[in-house]
Amino acid sequence: MLTFLPLPRYTSFSRTLKGTVAAAIAAVCLSSCASSAPAFGEKGYTEQGKASYYARKFQGRKMANGDRYRRGKLTAAHKTLPFGTKVKVTNLQTKETVKVKITDRGPFVSGRVVDLSEAAAKRVGMLKAGVVPVRVKVVKAASTK
Repeated sequence: MLTFLPLPRYTSFSRTLKGTVAAAIAAVCLSSCASSAPAFGEKGYTEQGKASYYARKFQGRKMANGDRYRRGKLTAAHKTLPFGTKVKVTNLQTKETVKVKITDRGPFVSGRVVDLSEAAAKRVGMLKAGVVPVRVKVVKAASTK
C-alpha cells in the first residue's frame, strides 16, 4: 500500500507537488496494466490487405513446404508467416470467415497479404470477385520443432 508523507499545508507548492507525485504514481500503475500487440506470427497477430486465390492450373504442383497443392483443402500462401500457422481470414465486404493453414509462399503482388486455396476462397465468397479486402488473424502459431 502506498502512503504519502504529510506535506505542510501553508504553501501552494506543496499542493502542486502532491498532485504531481500522485499523477506520476497513477501513470506508472496504468502503464504496467497496458497490453502490447501480439508479436509477428503469435496468436492474435493481425494484418489487413487483399486476398486472391490459386488458379486451377496449380492443382498438384509442389508448394514451398513440399506438399502438393490441393484446391479442395483449406490452405493458404503468405509471404512470411511460418508454415503450419493457422489463420482466420475474414472477407471485409461480406464478413464471411475461413480458417486455413499456411502451406506456401506468396502472393507476390503488391498489396496482397494472402493467396487462398479454391475451397477457402469459396468459403469467404470471393470466387467471382477474384480479389477482396481481408483481415488475417493468427489463431494458432506454428509449432516449433
